[in-house]
Amino acid sequence: MKFGIIVFPGSNCDRDIAMVVRDLLHQPTRMVWHEDSDLSDLDVVIIPGGFSYGDYLRCGAIARFSPALQATLKHAEQGKFVMGVCNGFQVLTEAGLLPGALVRNRDLHFICDRVSLRVERTDLPWTQNYRKAQVITLPIAHGEGCYYADSQTLAELEANHQVLFRYCTTAGEAIASGNPNGSLHNIAGICNRQGNVLGMMPHPERAADPMLGNTDGINLFKGLLALTGAAVA
Repeated sequence: MKFGIIVFPGSNCDRDIAMVVRDLLHQPTRMVWHEDSDLSDLDVVIIPGGFSYGDYLRCGAIARFSPALQATLKHAEQGKFVMGVCNGFQVLTEAGLLPGALVRNRDLHFICDRVSLRVERTDLPWTQNYRKAQVITLPIAHGEGCYYADSQTLAELEANHQVLFRYCTTAGEAIASGNPNGSLHNIAGICNRQGNVLGMMPHPERAADPMLGNTDGINLFKGLLALTGAAVA
């Protein structure tokens, strides 16, 4: 299974993701410069965290116009996998691949912390290696990670079971005290209706290496590989 990681000016988590898919999972991996437009050799496109184009204008707003992102739209339309992490999630909403928007955190502060997440679905490639309602811990690092959508969009997300991860307490309660940034419905990660496009603010790649003492994030990548029959070392 071949992974492509889009590199924008300002990306800073691209190498972290490459370390997971290339070095830990031993999958062919290509760094895709933002001006590249041929993604035909890739099975999975990942948009990493960071500050694409310096986050000028609005987080992800400029990145949506890059040749690589336009090619990602076609990649997703073909049913292939796309994942956006942190700034990548912001890019996916700006590009219209996922609904809603990421706005300033509730307290208007940048947050760098480890948070609890509740897994809402396990019938998709991304989450099949988790248990339903399992509580996992992943790092976050963002200033504009508060998920917002209008009431109709939120209702559709819930009705279509598009919420994959919710911020929660260590006991698994999706309540205000477990919500670090004010995201509506405690939303931490969503998918499109087809399930092939995932966006999430927490960083699974930062909780994948056993040397870091937390591997809750590696199962997201392993679940994807297991579905496609790729060998996982």
